[in-house]
Amino acid sequence: MQNPAQTGEAPYASPARAWYLIGVLVLAYTFSFIDRQILGLLVTPIKRDLGISDFEVGLLGGLAFALFYTFMGLPIGRLADRANRRNIIAVGIVVWSVMTAACGLAKNFWTLFLARMGVGVGEAALSPPAYSLIADTFPPDKLARALSVYSMGIFIGSALAYIVGAGVVQAVDNAPPVTIPVFGEIHAWQLTFFIVGLPGILVALLMLTVREPARRGVKATKRADGTEEIESLPLREVLAFVRKNIKTYGAHFVSFALLAVFGYGTALWIPEFIRRSYGWEIYDAGYAYGILILVFGIGGVFFGGWFCDWMRNRGRTDANMRGTMMAAVALAPCAILFPLAGSVEIALVVLAGAVFFGAMPTGAAAAALQAVTPNQMRAQVSALYLFTVNLIGMGVGPGLVGFFTDFVFLDTEKLYLSLVATAAITIPPAAILLAWGLKHYRKSLEENEARIAAAAGAAVPA
Repeated sequence: MQNPAQTGEAPYASPARAWYLIGVLVLAYTFSFIDRQILGLLVTPIKRDLGISDFEVGLLGGLAFALFYTFMGLPIGRLADRANRRNIIAVGIVVWSVMTAACGLAKNFWTLFLARMGVGVGEAALSPPAYSLIADTFPPDKLARALSVYSMGIFIGSALAYIVGAGVVQAVDNAPPVTIPVFGEIHAWQLTFFIVGLPGILVALLMLTVREPARRGVKATKRADGTEEIESLPLREVLAFVRKNIKTYGAHFVSFALLAVFGYGTALWIPEFIRRSYGWEIYDAGYAYGILILVFGIGGVFFGGWFCDWMRNRGRTDANMRGTMMAAVALAPCAILFPLAGSVEIALVVLAGAVFFGAMPTGAAAAALQAVTPNQMRAQVSALYLFTVNLIGMGVGPGLVGFFTDFVFLDTEKLYLSLVATAAITIPPAAILLAWGLKHYRKSLEENEARIAAAAGAAVPA
């Protein structure tokens, strides 16, 4: 593969600049997941004060957030293929931070639902432009590792949502209601949203210190003032490309969507599962689950990126998809068995395995997508991927667990069976679909590498 000096493109960023970008994006991703996941520690007081069911809590944790998070990701992805990606992310951070705080003003199910939708709008502006930024900053042989480190923000944020959130919940649990002019009486769980939401605005300011990297392998036209404008491909061309490679993208999108149904469904409900099944206080359950995510989630996503790069460097061109398939196979027994454990100690040990194997594909999924997609389509295809994965995974997962509890098992104390059912109907089909998609992925990868080689040859001066 030719290097940037041979093609006339700008060299890749220095390691210091490249990893600084990752550091800031990880921090942003961390805050996004704190704001997204904090709801999982507040199930009982929200149900009590708003008078809602498990299924409705699942809708708040899933569908309310996913609706605008998924639909707004598409136009934001298209914008990110042309405009300044750093600035798009900074604006998004401000929006989701303010809307998280606004969740603390909710007085009923629908006002909280609308505020959660607003959080989704802001967070839609993070990953599509972030994927594109990272792919233009790191060379291909380091991309899976870089995206895996970025994806650690999911697990750092989720862990801190439970660890720090548990501390906040414990601190304000017995606090008397506070009266705020205009908004009236505010309960302890509502204060939690203020405490975790507003500091995110500082992260938006930090994002502005990141440099926008040069785009690679794209066409640009000169404006009258001498600056360049990136030529944007029409949406119909992007959709036509996806249709042409539908077996590759279909296997990728649907399998990860199924894994996300399990991931998002369990993430919201595990602290409550520990409380209901083993009688722990919710903040103790939050501490325990947060530590598992911090250790085994981060370990899993880092190992997954390293493992896929290791396979790729030894000739496995389909390493990112293959590694994900292997992780899904290992995940299935852990995910199905941990809710059935006879003691909390055994449950946490098996859950640690589920967290580790569930985390492994996180960076590899994004890297696989970047590897088969032309540069000018990356953010838009990433947005389409996130649209599918999050609308299905986030939109369905938390609500599906609540649906099983309320309408199938008809007993809130049988939450553990809802977790088993969710794992059983999602993970095995995902593993099968990933295995089927390997040959199609290799074909799409070869075609994209041929396009890159052709473009590089055309760019070399005669």
